[in-house]
Parts: sequence; C-alpha cells; structure tokens
Amino acid sequence: MVASVELFSPVMNGMIEPLPEDFDPTAVVFEPLPPVVENGAIANGDGVEKQNREITLGRNVHTMCLEVTEPDVDDEVTGEREACMASILARYRKSLIERTKHHLGYPYNLDFDYGALAQLQHFSINNLGDPFIESNYGVHSRQFEVGVLDWFARLWELEESEYWGYITNCGTEGNLHGILVGREVFPDGILYASQESHYSIFKAARMYRMECIKVNTLVSGEIDCTDFKAKLLFNKDRPAIINLNIGTTVKGAVDDLDLVINTLEETGFTHDRFYIHCDGALFGLMMPFVKRAPKVTFKKPIGSVSVSGHKFVGCPMPCGVQVTRLEHINALSRNVEYLASRDATIMGSRNGHAPIFLWYTLNRKGYRGFQKEVWKCLRNAHYLKDRLRAAGIGAMLNELSSTVVFERPKDEEFVRRWQLACEGNIAHVIVMPNITIEKLNDFLNELVQKRSTWYQDGKLGAPCLAADLGVENCACTLHK
Repeated sequence: MVASVELFSPVMNGMIEPLPEDFDPTAVVFEPLPPVVENGAIANGDGVEKQNREITLGRNVHTMCLEVTEPDVDDEVTGEREACMASILARYRKSLIERTKHHLGYPYNLDFDYGALAQLQHFSINNLGDPFIESNYGVHSRQFEVGVLDWFARLWELEESEYWGYITNCGTEGNLHGILVGREVFPDGILYASQESHYSIFKAARMYRMECIKVNTLVSGEIDCTDFKAKLLFNKDRPAIINLNIGTTVKGAVDDLDLVINTLEETGFTHDRFYIHCDGALFGLMMPFVKRAPKVTFKKPIGSVSVSGHKFVGCPMPCGVQVTRLEHINALSRNVEYLASRDATIMGSRNGHAPIFLWYTLNRKGYRGFQKEVWKCLRNAHYLKDRLRAAGIGAMLNELSSTVVFERPKDEEFVRRWQLACEGNIAHVIVMPNITIEKLNDFLNELVQKRSTWYQDGKLGAPCLAADLGVENCACTLHK
C-alpha cells in the first residue's frame, strides 16, 4: 500500500473525494482476456451462445484469420516465439508473391522498389495539421509533402500562391475533402454525380447530409449531359456542386469537363454558382500524358482535383493527393493551439512516410517516365481488348482508358484467382505498368480454356452485354 500518494476520485455531488487508503497506483490489474470465438460461437458462463456472422459479398475472412496468442504471465519473448512469428511472416510473404502474379482487376501499380527508404521505417513520421504550417511535432515530412504538392499544382496549372493541398490517407479521403470544400463554399448547394461515380461520393453525401442527385450515364460510363442539364434546370435556384469522374471505377470512362462546364453555363449557372471536384483517382495522373485527352486544369473553373498515390504512382501504402484553390480553404480551416497549426484536413494524424515515397517516385520518373508508362499501359490494354474480341468474347475499351471491360467469367474461383473486379454481367482488367504482355497471355489462355468448358454443352451461352457495353461490343449469339 502507498498511503502517502494524494490522488482524488472524480467530483461526486460537488465534492472531491479522496481515493481509498488501500489504493495502490503501482499495482498491476490482470483483466480476464476476451472470450475466444471459434466457428461462429462464443463461450459464456451459461454455455455456448451462437453468433451468426452475415457475409453478403466475398468470403468470410474471419474463418481464416491468424490468431493472436497471448504470452504467459511474466514470460519474456523467447526465441521459440520469435521463430514462430518469423515462420508465419515468411509464409505470408510467399502468398503475397503468388497473389501479385495474378493481380489484374484493381488499379494498383505493383512495379516499384523502395529499398532506399527502408532506413526511415524506424521513425514515427506524422504530418498532423496543415502541411504549410509547421506544428510543435518535429518528426514530420512536410518538406517532402509540399514538394510533391508543388509538382501536382504545376501539373494542373495552379500557381504556388493560389493553391492549397495535402497528402491524404487514401483516394476516398481526397473525395471527402473535395466535396466538403464544395459544401462549405455553397452550404445550400446540391451535389450532382453520375450514377457510375465512385461509392465514396455518395458516402460523402450521406456523411454531410447533402442533397445528392444521381445523373444518368451513357453506355460508355460517361455522364449524360442531356440528363444533367434537365436536372440542373429543375433546381436552377440552388448552387451546384459537381463530382466529375476522370475515369469511372468500373469502365474507366472520363467525363467531358468542357461539356459539363458548357452545360452549366447554358443553364444559367455562372462561375460563382458552381463548384467542380474532379475525382482523378487513377486516370487523373495518366490523362495529362495522353495527347488527345481533354485537359484538366485550374485555368478552367474547377474547385479541386484528387488522385490516389497507391494506384498509377505505385506507392506501397494507400495515400492520395488533394489540391484545391487557396481561396476556398479558409471556409473550412480552424486554428488549433494544441498543434500550433491549422486544421483543414479530414484526418488529424497523417502518414508522414507516404509523401516521402511519392517524392522519391516523382524524382526517379518525372514527367517523361510517367509518359512512357502511360503509353505502355494503353498499348497493352488495346492488345488485351483485341485478343478478347478475337476469341469471341465481348469487350470494351474507352478511348482514354486502360480499363478493359468484358463478360463476367462463370467460375468464381477463376475470378478470385485473377482478382477480377465484377459488377453484374461484366468484369474488368485494369492494365497497370506492372501488367506485362506475358501476364496478359497467361490470363487469356486460361480464360479461353475455362470458357470452353463453361459453354460446352450448349445449354448456356455467353451473356448479352448490349445494355452494359453497347451492341457493337457484345459477342452474344444475337449480336455477333
């Protein structure tokens, strides 16, 4: 017992009561461990209570999780325990190598080498607060972050003195921030987004309690500006906040920025009555290097642009870049004395390693390096589309995209093996810099072989994709 320690309990009925004399602040309290869940059941004092874990999509990962085993009381970490953990990690690394070989459906560039940055993993680098205002926390990477932001500001033609931005923790955070800035600029504005926009846009609408109007899309996946115009006219008395897709999630369609701006102007929306956020998660960094692509630039009346850093750039951890006009950020930011900085981001703590990885890649590749990789991706995407068509498989490739859309494979094991992203009757492959012709050939050969067994008895035919991809891209018996 430590009787001399003056500690007090919380206020009770307006009085501060002393803690009991036998209270020992140095004592260790051993709380019972949480019950162990096995095969969907949890043990309790009265027996076993069944718990049903509902999984609506995919597989239940909980059934194959790696258990955390508690060391014995007062037990030091032994060599045996270290060896066991090393063995688990080695097997996990082997599985990563294998799964990377069959990675086609999601937009991640897995072709990178950041060995030179391993020396920094021993530091807790946190870029909390405003990137342009140094906080009291000194272990940060703001100098790298601002260098990366300057690079993107030049790419999108916004002067250093006129932009604000930060490195986000993911692409969704960039969208959440862009839509939030739009909402703060126009508190009574209506959010317009095409029905093929990323799910994070509609998440933002729910989070911010914004009225959101979904706009129809063309077969290509682009926003239908005829429908957009009609919906603008119906709500012409309220400002418009628009999400523009620089590459939709499923079809890789690019909304026509110039046409969207013209539509707004034709319906009477002056530049001070609309805010455009450009979701460029993947293609936002590819489009500037495609000569025939429409230009996304702040010289046009847009409010913000966001891209993902772990997609085309190839950062090994999820991150993104969000850039907006400096004039807008004051509506969102608040000073925080605790940080000696300003709060204008979505998250508080931010990954300080991510800006260093982005800075490293931008310095290694530069504009010319990215241009070469874009050309390679587009070339290989056309190769895949042509091979699919030659094999009698319905397929579509938007002009500015490296996302090849085709009929959904019948075998879900095949889908999981090649990590394809599917929606309804269609699936897609996103050709990234690490996707080689050899890998595409392996995929194509296996798909053609499997497909011959799926439709061999003649009872089942290839699905009709006319509604999804257009008649000209369908290879069913009606549209061959």
